[in-house]
Amino acid sequence: MKAASDEPVLHGLAPIVLRDGCDCAECRDSASGQRLRSITDLPDQVSVTRTSVKGRSVEVIFGPDGHRAVFSRQWLAEQHSAPEDDRTEDAKRLWAASDFAAGRPAQAWPYYLADEMSRARCLAALLRDGFFVLRGVPCHQGMVLTVAGSMGFVRETNYGRLFDVRVEATPANLAFTGLPIAPHTDNPYRDPVPTVQLLHCLSSAVLGGDSGLVDGFKAAARLRAEDPAAFGILTRTPVTFAYSDATAELRATRPMIGTDPRGRIREVRFNNRSMLPLRLGREGSSEEAVAFYAAYRAFAEMTIRPDLMLTFRLAPGDCVVFDNTRILHARTGFAATGQRHLQGCYADLDGVASTLAVLQRKGRNPR
Repeated sequence: MKAASDEPVLHGLAPIVLRDGCDCAECRDSASGQRLRSITDLPDQVSVTRTSVKGRSVEVIFGPDGHRAVFSRQWLAEQHSAPEDDRTEDAKRLWAASDFAAGRPAQAWPYYLADEMSRARCLAALLRDGFFVLRGVPCHQGMVLTVAGSMGFVRETNYGRLFDVRVEATPANLAFTGLPIAPHTDNPYRDPVPTVQLLHCLSSAVLGGDSGLVDGFKAAARLRAEDPAAFGILTRTPVTFAYSDATAELRATRPMIGTDPRGRIREVRFNNRSMLPLRLGREGSSEEAVAFYAAYRAFAEMTIRPDLMLTFRLAPGDCVVFDNTRILHARTGFAATGQRHLQGCYADLDGVASTLAVLQRKGRNPR
């Protein structure tokens, strides 16, 4: 028979939710935590036949098979919170340039390597603010791969494991010229897009070539506040980004501003250089196309507002690491005389989040 205090103890959770959450040895592998039973292995009609409170835990007996589970009160309470998604705007600190008047999140490379909690703070800044800078990374070819390996795994693309950003005689990408580059995200023509980008400065002996970062989530949130109709158009209109050269033919079709099912900003894909003209199909109208381009212009103008652009100069040894689904990066043009040489690579946010979680776990449980 059920305990009289069933409802308060179980917080009104459905029996099937409780049964699915059982972590006993029959239901979960103790080493990996992975579920041993499929939903089809559970009874079709699950019920709770008895509960008993034991300190901070609650024992539950299920019908019709008599399976026993034990839950902590904390776990039971947590089941009423919405699923966490640390990629959305709610999990971020949205910023304007003035928010870093006291300095950008930065750390010296030797200290970053030597101190795990220092590394954890940098990775937390990447997930919270969208970027951080390492100082004093040795100006050796390929060091950017070492930096990426310290926080996750390198994402190899058609550009290779690493790529050089410098003036080339026959550039395959406008990044390999001295031209100014407007705020953009990289590789929007790729599915999935690389979610972390690293740029390591080897030399910057040129006039110009200053770097700029814009919080794309902040820009999109401002657009939503100032022009909700434009924001709505950019969240529901798929556009195609494409890139091709002698060895690659890449394209992806997505809205410029990606949102989750609750309407929260989750991703920005913004790159004028690789976006194809809008195609609405036979169902579309010229009025819809005009409205899209007006919204596109409004967002583009938002991304170049001076108060949103964080401008700085990378010195040799600096390595900037940023979230490529959120942070738009830019640069001013630079003269052909002198040398500006960056090496870059891509990584992914899931590797960063995993590394951070392990570091934090070690910090909480020191040996």
